[in-house]
Amino acid sequence: MTTDAPATVKCLVWDLDDTLWSGTLLEGDDPRPAEATLRTLRALDERGVLHAVASRGDHATATAHLARLGLAELFTAVEIGWGAKSASVGRVAEALGIGVDSLAFVDNDPVERAEVAAAHPRVRCYEPEEVPDFLSLPEFRPRHLTEESRRRREMYRAELGRKRAEETYEGAPGEFLASLRLELTVREATEADFARAHELTVRTHQLNTTGRTYDLAELRQLSRSPHHRVTVAALTDVHGSYGTVGLVVTEEEDDRTVLRLLLLSCRVMSRGIGPALIGHVVRQALAEGRRPQAEFVPTDVNRAMLVNLRFAGFRPLGEATRPVPGDPLLLEFPPDAPPPAVPGHVRLLTPAGGPDA
Repeated sequence: MTTDAPATVKCLVWDLDDTLWSGTLLEGDDPRPAEATLRTLRALDERGVLHAVASRGDHATATAHLARLGLAELFTAVEIGWGAKSASVGRVAEALGIGVDSLAFVDNDPVERAEVAAAHPRVRCYEPEEVPDFLSLPEFRPRHLTEESRRRREMYRAELGRKRAEETYEGAPGEFLASLRLELTVREATEADFARAHELTVRTHQLNTTGRTYDLAELRQLSRSPHHRVTVAALTDVHGSYGTVGLVVTEEEDDRTVLRLLLLSCRVMSRGIGPALIGHVVRQALAEGRRPQAEFVPTDVNRAMLVNLRFAGFRPLGEATRPVPGDPLLLEFPPDAPPPAVPGHVRLLTPAGGPDA
């Protein structure tokens, strides 16, 4: 069931009766989880591992019991009904926007575990007796534990609220964006940001201008360099925090500020954050008397970032307007163009004294 380097579990999916708790709810029991189970639930939550439910039973009865136990908030997705457990597990992955290969499933019934394993061979399945051991298993130990990972459940629940709001919104897409009251906070990275910044570089490929990745040591070195600036961007809206969603690495060369890397989390692709963050880089460079330039290295999936750069005003230098995959393209913000305005649906927050303050 495990390998030499098991992938980290992002979400643990629980059966309820005789698994999360001892007893059967619909048979009149008042079932309670064991203390070891509660410790595992809360400790994994602190590590950023999400919890979900895929169980048979009456939805209203089960969720009411979870609420009475004070556990309802720990579960980000709840699938309770009378269908196949494998279908419920699939819907959990879909609701959370993660692959089924990042799920684990715990159930007391070997037949249910076998049914899930047959439908989803990459879902790791466990018996309830193994629950106390989860905290020591490598697949339940994320490589980096950050403040953002500790708040992962809160951010996923906020994202589910956004999806529900967007699905029921009856106005135009632009009006929905305005209704979110987006706030983008841009600041120079500190030591506490490097783990998340590294995570973004290795996870985000579609919205990465150059495809570069940086480990912790490289980010630390760049942040200390007098010729580089490492910037992070965090996003919030009326539903809550998206967390750190952007990373910018710039280098000062002579009279230029060159954007060496800009990446965004795929979760904010539809929020129009790219032009806001690129515009901040441009205004910062212009305020310091430098020419804003940007590198772009095309891949099979990152053309959206070239569109963002062009939309923000950057133009290719020289004759190469259609870059070959793998070759860098250098773009420049026109020296006679006015600084780009902040998009109207985004409030941009920067440290006091910055060009956007």
